Amino acid sequence: MTLTPEDLTAILLSLKIAVSATLLSLPLGFATAWFMVFRNFRGKVLLEVLVNLPLTLPPVVIGYFLLLLFGRNGWGGALLKSAGIEFIFTWKAAVVASATVGFPLLVRSIRLGMESIDRQLLQASRSLGAPWYDTLATVVLPLSFRGVIAGSSLMFARSLGEFGATIIVAGNIPGVTQTIPLAIYDYASSPTGTAMALSLCAVSVTLSVGILLLHEMLSKKLETGRSS
Repeated sequence: MTLTPEDLTAILLSLKIAVSATLLSLPLGFATAWFMVFRNFRGKVLLEVLVNLPLTLPPVVIGYFLLLLFGRNGWGGALLKSAGIEFIFTWKAAVVASATVGFPLLVRSIRLGMESIDRQLLQASRSLGAPWYDTLATVVLPLSFRGVIAGSSLMFARSLGEFGATIIVAGNIPGVTQTIPLAIYDYASSPTGTAMALSLCAVSVTLSVGILLLHEMLSKKLETGRSS
């Protein structure tokens, strides 16, 4: 397996984007899941549709919508420009693209963890006079932590493999926005790039397997701790 300095940069950038997208989405994903599980309100079905919409849309469509929103003529782009922030065709745009595409997976996993919580525990906490934020921190979060771990793992893995939305909103600039999938795309377009593409594919598979193994280890550890 041969990796060039540009390949190593792409690998590090992919990890940076995946970590940033996961950390950026985690608070909002947890809040969204909590709101959907423990609150009844008019328009809940619409919220569920909006949250899960990125799962059904092609990533290229998501990337194009983000480009319209944060582009030169979009209100988001104008707001960022007024603050002196460069966004389009930067690694920050890749983070937002990855976060948008992976957000439904994060919310769904956390939501499943929250739905498995015994409601009697919540009622007991409230009957003892605990405020909602205390119940959230001492009951909901610990009991749904396995879902948080699962969602974060899926989100991280999805961000590592993101291609369609990223190439639209962030481009494929070596050393700036080129991630592992984009580098593989470049090598696959070259007649002599087969070996380099396979090397990056091997790295991608290794990272994905490592993430899944870590997820299984954490899940078993949490299950063992809960049982004891």
